[in-house]
Amino acid sequence: MSDALLALVAAELAFPGDPNPAMRAAQRLAEDILARHGAAVEAVLFYGSNRRSGDGAGLLDLYVLTTSDRAFNGPGTLAFLNAALPPNVLHWRLDGPGGPLRAKVAVMTLRAFERRMRPGSIDTTLWARFCQPTTLIHARDEATRRRVEAAVAQAVETAIIWALRLGAPAQPPAALWRHLFASTYGAELRAERGNRPESIVATAPAWFDAVLPAALSRLASRLPADGRRAWSRRRVAGKALNVARLVKAAFTFDGGPDYLADKVARHSGVAVELTPWQRRHPILAAPILLWRLRRRGAVR
Repeated sequence: MSDALLALVAAELAFPGDPNPAMRAAQRLAEDILARHGAAVEAVLFYGSNRRSGDGAGLLDLYVLTTSDRAFNGPGTLAFLNAALPPNVLHWRLDGPGGPLRAKVAVMTLRAFERRMRPGSIDTTLWARFCQPTTLIHARDEATRRRVEAAVAQAVETAIIWALRLGAPAQPPAALWRHLFASTYGAELRAERGNRPESIVATAPAWFDAVLPAALSRLASRLPADGRRAWSRRRVAGKALNVARLVKAAFTFDGGPDYLADKVARHSGVAVELTPWQRRHPILAAPILLWRLRRRGAVR
């Protein structure tokens, strides 16, 4: 992997010297996670809409990379679910000096994370998230830091490989990334407005402009062939994986139905009113809710 790409990734992952409210909130949440699970935690990553906006309010997105499924989750059902269909998703709360802090915490092993950054992964969700700007809030040691940097750099390469396989223009960079994110959102059940790819690229143009040539220099000798048939399989698998993870979140995410309803409303503009029965039985209610949301255009 090119030194230029690794250098860009390392600089972006580094915790800033003058952190904004979102970074400080993410750091406090990470410290609380470490206080409870320190020996099991390899790294903590901060990504997503709050990372982009700098706003510490609302629900932050953290990824916790662990030494093993059992080390973090214990020997029971949660460890089994995390190994079978990573990541587990938890609702983390902490009282901060400025008020309560909350995060959606995704948990998986560092080894599983590394595998899902590769172009051959059937699951597009992970590399599509982590080719975007991310902050490494915590790394156990220097060796772990290097592994995370290499995995994120691989996510960038994988994203560009798939963008080119799907016929994206190589220039200008923004056009390639918009094409790529439109494709990856299409491979998931997403409650997003149509301009989401544009807004992601617009929030970090310098990042997307810089990593493209750095990755292309590495890929010059092995430019990918057309991949539309392989992508169609990933579209089918991606939606199935999203449904399975939503079902699993009913067991792991406290207040999961209300969180999902709020997410749909924020990202699609479609309000979802849940009945008491739907809150008590989210798995049974999920099929009809998904059908209604697709009819209203809230989920694609």
